[in-house]
Amino acid sequence: MGYFRNKTVWITGASSGIGEALAYQLAAQGANLIVSARNIDKLQAVAERCGTATTRVLPLDLEQVYSLEQKTQEALSIFNGIDVVVHCGGFSQRSMAHQTDIGVYARLINVHFLGVAAISNALLPHFFEKKSGQFVAISSLVGKFGSPLRTGYSAAKHALQGYFDSLRAETAQHGVRVTVVCPGYIKTDVSVNALSADGTQHKKMDKNQAEGMSAELCAKKILLAVAAQKKEVYIGGKEILGVYIKRFFPFFMDKILQNQVLNKKNSI
Repeated sequence: MGYFRNKTVWITGASSGIGEALAYQLAAQGANLIVSARNIDKLQAVAERCGTATTRVLPLDLEQVYSLEQKTQEALSIFNGIDVVVHCGGFSQRSMAHQTDIGVYARLINVHFLGVAAISNALLPHFFEKKSGQFVAISSLVGKFGSPLRTGYSAAKHALQGYFDSLRAETAQHGVRVTVVCPGYIKTDVSVNALSADGTQHKKMDKNQAEGMSAELCAKKILLAVAAQKKEVYIGGKEILGVYIKRFFPFFMDKILQNQVLNKKNSI
């Protein structure tokens, strides 16, 4: 795809999973890359594996919301502008609501919504000035419907969806594009790194995650959707049907989710 050649793409959450896979594919397609996450050692390893002189490392922490405007200015200065930002950073949740510390919710909202909004708002003047730019938000299928053990994660992704649906309407006249990506079961460490009720790591791989689509194939599908400037895309297997069941048969969807709790099965 020639769409990304010589474009500057900033990826948050680039140290692992889908973000890491996107970095390698974008580097191979000739993009100028800025890779961000908390772990600088992992970021530097990713940059080295990209095998290009046009990859730069910018460590940041999405939980530190009020630091992100300055981080955005730093990102803009690296290649004298940004064409595409991919919001891929974050972690999931595996806990029942009545057992979950409120601090877990705060962390999820900060990372998946407030941190993303802080970066996006800071980028808007730049995108308006050059009359172009593209936001790519990695949401989730649980951004379209709720799911057991993910009350805070689902709420944060719903907020992300609402923000970018509204932003798309506000900014289209300025040449700004928004692509929201909703993955289902992708084989990454998202369940391993998920927060438990007390905020510690879950440290378990979900069966559905282990059997899910590879991060590499997911990244390829994401980049095809971005290049086509799609507004929203669902990526995964049969779990994608949940979006349509929720839309057209909400009562049936409620029963499916309730049965998952009763049978102690993991959902998406």
